[in-house]
Amino acid sequence: MKGTYFLTSESVGKGHPDKVCDQISDAVLDAVLKEDSKGRVACESFISAGLVIVGGEITTKTYVDIHRLVRRVLNDIGYTRQEYGFSAATCAVLNAINAQSPDISQGVDSGGAGDQGIMIGYACDETPELMPLPIMLAHKLVMRIEEVRKKKVLDYLGPDCKSQVTVEYKDGVPQRIDAVVLACQHTEKILDPTGKKITDKARQEIIKEIAHHVLGKLVDKKTKYFVNETGKFVVGGPQSDTGVTGRKIVVDTYGGVVSHGGGAFSGKDPTKVDRSATYMARYVAKNIVAAKLAKKCWIQFGYCIGVAEPVSVMVDTFGTGKVSEEKLVALVRKNFNLTPRGIIEELKLQSPIYEKTAAYGHFGREEFSWENTAKAKALSKDA
Repeated sequence: MKGTYFLTSESVGKGHPDKVCDQISDAVLDAVLKEDSKGRVACESFISAGLVIVGGEITTKTYVDIHRLVRRVLNDIGYTRQEYGFSAATCAVLNAINAQSPDISQGVDSGGAGDQGIMIGYACDETPELMPLPIMLAHKLVMRIEEVRKKKVLDYLGPDCKSQVTVEYKDGVPQRIDAVVLACQHTEKILDPTGKKITDKARQEIIKEIAHHVLGKLVDKKTKYFVNETGKFVVGGPQSDTGVTGRKIVVDTYGGVVSHGGGAFSGKDPTKVDRSATYMARYVAKNIVAAKLAKKCWIQFGYCIGVAEPVSVMVDTFGTGKVSEEKLVALVRKNFNLTPRGIIEELKLQSPIYEKTAAYGHFGREEFSWENTAKAKALSKDA
């Protein structure tokens, strides 16, 4: 885009109810894959006041103790104190898991995709991670909130939190941060005498220890800060908000900068192209940008259930490509195996790696195989 514009992205912390569900669902997936690398998992979780329900379809040779697993995840997140309104020790856990449909299984067993759908990947050169700046900053803010909470730098913070960052752009280049939104669950310790809002001292501590620590030089005197703007955030987490797996798909991807495909990720084994092909689309897009064949790259794959090869491959470089989109599509098909089996093998997806993807975004984190740029050199050479 030309001229000046403002772009906003949000993230949520591990204690947000939807993210709690994502982590539970992916913890179930990891538990299956740890003992049964070919297990089939489509696990959904639901959380509300005092209750966790784990359901879906799982076919595996192993056994998962759902009750123990759920309580372990909740403990790791930090729901260990009654003042947070939800406790890992006392909540009810309901197991409602069935087996995968044999009609789906027969198509997947032969190497086909586990479902139809469209999968989107994206990369750009505005951050070292080749991700959009707003979503990367939003993730780093909620990471910092967890850090200061667990290290007791701000010992009054609770597990639930959200962040939002608005970046000012000029002619497609980030210039400064215009607005920062922080919503941090907290104890009553930092309420002012009215009991209706946090103290100014606490507000300034949150801005200093979280926002300033993360945002650095992009912040200026005009940057606006919004901290717990309702006044207080004592009642949070599952006590105040129902959570469901897969409800934060824009947080999981690119922060709304580009379109999202049809499905969520968490709780799905890699035969589900909603997950694995979206990881491959990010891998492809990132390698194209790393090869300097484009400054921005958007990829779309289309799949049909039971069919191995994608029914479509589309590339858009938003006018920044050094070669045509048609040429890039040819390069993608030549250099990447886009079948479900090929994707699983290339990205090593039949391992218990998924719980850590379920918070702070699935992309822009070097620990994951789909973030490496091993194909950049070959793409550059073939172009």
